[in-house]
Amino acid sequence: MSERRIRVDIDEAGVATVTLDRAEKHNALDRAMFDAIVDVAAQLADDRTVRAVVLHGEGKSFCSGLDITSLMQSDGGPSDLLAREEGALANLAQRVSVDWSRVPAPVIAAITGNCFGGGLQIALGADIRYATPDAKLSVMEVKWGLVPDMGITQSLPRLVGIDVAKELTFTGRILSGTEAHSLGLVTRTVDDPLTAALELAHEIAGKSPHAVRAAKRLYDETWSGGDPAGALLLESELQVSLMGSPNQLEAVTAGMTKRAANFADPD
Repeated sequence: MSERRIRVDIDEAGVATVTLDRAEKHNALDRAMFDAIVDVAAQLADDRTVRAVVLHGEGKSFCSGLDITSLMQSDGGPSDLLAREEGALANLAQRVSVDWSRVPAPVIAAITGNCFGGGLQIALGADIRYATPDAKLSVMEVKWGLVPDMGITQSLPRLVGIDVAKELTFTGRILSGTEAHSLGLVTRTVDDPLTAALELAHEIAGKSPHAVRAAKRLYDETWSGGDPAGALLLESELQVSLMGSPNQLEAVTAGMTKRAANFADPD
């Protein structure tokens, strides 16, 4: 990748701060940004020292959506983003959202400014979303005569009812962070989402990483409720794998003795 689009900083607590770094374009998505997001998600998915991830945009906005002009001028054009490798779950356009679910550690999006179209779908791929009350969010694709196609079918149904999803998609209207919170698109509104997200990430990083990763997997794989027997079985299987493990025993010991726990990273 010839152009830098993302910065990644991992601190001593295992909190990774991922910064979309194209502030002059409100972090709009060109081909280099698509490639960078997928690369970073893969890097973090494989890094056993990462215990939580904070995703945010440099400058005024989280992400203003597609950089149509740049994508039209790129090799293959926008349609190249929709090409799916044989056997792959998602195409490149979808992976910038879907791949965050492949990161075992929780991902927290900190939303400021514009969060439109593809930018919103990236944020919806996170586990938790903090936004300023005056942030602007939109399922904007209808404005351009298109449907949202960056993984929204895997994220939006878990957050809102189908009537809300349709109303937002049919109109493309812009929501404030406050309204987005009232509808369930945003977890919490705060004046400084990045600071709040980092505080939450460090709180999570202080818990057993095995338990946190197992909890994320449990909910991600069962939330649709389509297979109650399988969901209940997974609860038991994950619990058995944790019981008596070094980190589980450390959690008990630290709790009983009222000291800070010292958890080991996953193997």
